[in-house]
Amino acid sequence: MTMFAHTRVALGLLVLVGLAALTGCQPGVPDTVKIGVAQPLSGPLKELGQDMVDGTRMAIDDINKEGLKIDGKVVKLELVTADDKADAETGKAAAKTLIDAGVFAVIGHLNSGVSIAAAPLYAEKMVPQLAISTNPKYTKLGLPTTFRLVANDDLQSKAMGSLANSLPGEHTYAVVDDSTPYGKGLADTAAAQLKGKTIAIRTSLDDKTTDFKALVAQMAEKKVDVFVTTLADFQVVALADQLVAAGMRNMQIIGSDTMKTEGMLKVNPAVGTIYATSPIIGAAEFNGGKTFLEKFRAQYKHEPIYAAHYAYDAVWVLSAALKQAKSASGDKLVPALKTVDALAPVTSSMRFAEDGEQRYGSVSVYQLNRGNWFLLTRSDVW
Repeated sequence: MTMFAHTRVALGLLVLVGLAALTGCQPGVPDTVKIGVAQPLSGPLKELGQDMVDGTRMAIDDINKEGLKIDGKVVKLELVTADDKADAETGKAAAKTLIDAGVFAVIGHLNSGVSIAAAPLYAEKMVPQLAISTNPKYTKLGLPTTFRLVANDDLQSKAMGSLANSLPGEHTYAVVDDSTPYGKGLADTAAAQLKGKTIAIRTSLDDKTTDFKALVAQMAEKKVDVFVTTLADFQVVALADQLVAAGMRNMQIIGSDTMKTEGMLKVNPAVGTIYATSPIIGAAEFNGGKTFLEKFRAQYKHEPIYAAHYAYDAVWVLSAALKQAKSASGDKLVPALKTVDALAPVTSSMRFAEDGEQRYGSVSVYQLNRGNWFLLTRSDVW
């Protein structure tokens, strides 16, 4: 190569560097940044999973309209979804699908067992995983990429146990979980707080059972009047019908966040008093909830089902972390997520600790009354 050619190459490189400096753009910032959502989009929990997708999509639409710049470059957010079917092995396949699609972060998963199973795959590629799952084991895996959107089950189990333990009078308890890592761990810890109480039944079913004939017979025989459970909403609705049919009314049922849903509103009220603990605070309870709910209803023509507002806020926090990191690269984005002080439009207080836990998570107790959930109390120090 001649001296003249060398000079032309050098000048060309200087021009490129100068243009990058003028625009403030990193050459590595992509035009489109993909956000993955891995949730159960089929099966009994599909409505909860779709709710997370809907919240994510709405945030992406809003941010794209507003315009997102990473290190001076305008980028577009894009949604990529995968159905984990609420199954650990399918969840790992869904994680691989999203990673292969080139997502920079994933809002997943709903079920703790699925989140835990998929977490090493995301960590291997340094893809931040923002989960609504609540099993404490999730953030104790020693992985840098695990983030939790709500309080964990250490707090929720204390809320469940405290509520069950504080019911006035003498009671006979049944504690039933759904055999998932989420459900079993939560129920075990809640049951441990019932020392000195009569726990006549402590058993595990599965997360799909709707025929409770044997359990109802056992509860009738043992004269159980307080039912503490981590079964899902559709399961408790079915159980309530079978309890009423067996003449068991005036029960007190204490459930977890998978029961604090719109689906529970169709439960037979004759079964008795129904409570639910939840680290997922309803959108209407936040200052930013009214605007979110109005936009959600306008876009989807129905009420949010579960935690769409947490998915919505998660995308806004991710966008703030992208701007702080000036990159969509995981090695820069993960540390940014642990330090960014972003405004989450609905919850306002979505902040992650160094271990990925939610800094300001709390757990509420709700009562189902007259076809609606009503807040009884909330605490972050149960």
